[in-house]
Amino acid sequence: MLTIRLLGEMEVLRGSERLDLPRSRKTRALLAYLAVTGRAHRRERLCELLWNVPDDPRGALRWSLSRIRALVRDSESSIIHADRAVIQFNADGTTVDLLALRASLDDIDAASVAQLKDAAAAFRGAFLEGLDLPECHEFRSWVVAQREDARALHARILAALVARLADDVESALPHARTLVQIDPQDEQAWSRLIRLLVSAGRQQEAREQYETAALALKPVGGPKDSLLQTWRDVGGVVAPPRPATAVPVPEAPAPAPPTSSVYQEIRFCVADDGVRIAYATAGQGPPLVKPANWMTHLEYDWESPVWRHWIRELASHHRLVRYDERANGLSDWDVPNLTFDAFLRDLEAVVDAAGLERFPIVGVSQGCAIAIAYAVKHPERVSKLVLYGGYTQGWALRAPEDVARRQAMGVLMELGWGQDNPAFRQVFTSLFIPEGSAEQVQWFNDLQRMSISPRNAVRLNDAFGTIDVRPLLSQVRTPTLVLHCRDDNVAPFSEGRLFAATIPQARFLPLDGRNHILLETEPAWQRFVAEVRAFLGVNDL
Repeated sequence: MLTIRLLGEMEVLRGSERLDLPRSRKTRALLAYLAVTGRAHRRERLCELLWNVPDDPRGALRWSLSRIRALVRDSESSIIHADRAVIQFNADGTTVDLLALRASLDDIDAASVAQLKDAAAAFRGAFLEGLDLPECHEFRSWVVAQREDARALHARILAALVARLADDVESALPHARTLVQIDPQDEQAWSRLIRLLVSAGRQQEAREQYETAALALKPVGGPKDSLLQTWRDVGGVVAPPRPATAVPVPEAPAPAPPTSSVYQEIRFCVADDGVRIAYATAGQGPPLVKPANWMTHLEYDWESPVWRHWIRELASHHRLVRYDERANGLSDWDVPNLTFDAFLRDLEAVVDAAGLERFPIVGVSQGCAIAIAYAVKHPERVSKLVLYGGYTQGWALRAPEDVARRQAMGVLMELGWGQDNPAFRQVFTSLFIPEGSAEQVQWFNDLQRMSISPRNAVRLNDAFGTIDVRPLLSQVRTPTLVLHCRDDNVAPFSEGRLFAATIPQARFLPLDGRNHILLETEPAWQRFVAEVRAFLGVNDL
């Protein structure tokens, strides 16, 4: 019995055995399209859908069909019927998760609670997550439509579960939280979640969710009668905002002071293997630690239009402690040991040198993995975790096409990183800040050459590729907020979801955006600032 899972990243299983998918993204797209549509398609039509190129589209289609057949060659019958004119998916002995759900839940109101729970559990993520093929416009349009239909079905299932489990608050809460994540502009869903939280005695989370709801509903005019009535009914955990027509809701949190009013001090400490690590402190207040991420320079970042708003914000209410990774920035470049354990010991050395006892950590990119490892090793010292744009496993442990792409990038690093012509470095800039202005792009191009040598860039890239903190996630006991841009080109969105799904009680906030490093002018940055301030209790300082 074969099972094809399309709700989330694509999977094919024989019984409980997960089969290795073809490396070609278009081959996987072809299998998904045939499986969901279920009808016969002319070969010319499929070529137009996925291989509308002047080379040999029919040859590419034949090759992809051979890969699909090879995937299940041990099955009793082929899952593809093809002749010289048409191709059709053979559904005999095969279950497609999305189609099975649609068939079993034709009448959601008549489904049992057990059926609804099983259906909700089938949604591991968005339909064909990570398989958009932006160059194939018609296929992408089909995916977007299917994804929205699947999201709407998921929302109906969750709403039914929350209603059925209203008397079992603890069982209903996970479904209510998920519902507002996939449908953040459903005011009724927010109202149900807040009522459940108040019933469970979780006043603090109710307040934070209310604030999040106000932000999420801002594009549609802010909270209306349903949510406001909920606040009145539960006694008002916080004072509800007035309607937008009476008092306009501010577009963003008050900006942090400019960096000119905040000063940084750069010092050095020595790791246990003798490597000198440069670290900086800025701002006043309770401590806040930011582990190093790839390509930093304490002095250059201070003035950079890519990073200065980060520093300004994080130092506006805290004493911010950040540092340059070994082999990077102002830290020692000529170092023999570039391992995950060494990166963790560098963080330990910095916080000890800064005299910190207990503090929150804000991790960015691979700094998230270091933050998690530190929180698991030193739970008594970490008060809260903020994880943005991170990943649980490095590129070398992901899909084969990811490995091939990053290996090719490693060659580009060695060949072009140090050249005066920025063309090679522009490849990386386009991944990290695809929506950057001309000024930001220029600064980021220059940062690459200033912060690290070509050889060290390759070495760090290789070291980050082997990161794997998946075994640590369930051991985290620190309150955690996970934020991730949906269209991040550096760290897959699915990695952020995995953080939030595996770390106990973690909150997950998807952000609309493409930049791996949030830029000051994009809406996602304002959302990030508001959520992180609320989570860290800045308003209570």
